[in-house]
Amino acid sequence: MKNIFVGNLSFGTTEDSLRTLFEAHGAVDRVNIVTDRDTGQPRGFGFVEMPNDAEGDKAIAALNGRELGGRDLNVNEARPKSDRTGGGGGGNRSGGRGRRW
Repeated sequence: MKNIFVGNLSFGTTEDSLRTLFEAHGAVDRVNIVTDRDTGQPRGFGFVEMPNDAEGDKAIAALNGRELGGRDLNVNEARPKSDRTGGGGGGNRSGGRGRRW
């Protein structure tokens, strides 16, 4: 199974259009365009799962840098999801200079 990251997607790209693009290079199991949790708007990237590693490698080579919807795609093998630790970045936002008052 090859999990492929696809970045720099135009906001008009649909999962169906992305599937069609990748199916020209082999079988596609799943397509997911990531959306914002709050607004539901696409975030400009997604993932494609292809069951055959060789076909996935060919798709990556053929589609990386290719134009789709007016934007050059960034296509590569997805990295494993890392464990997220910590919070949402809180803490001291003053750059370490102390309090303003």
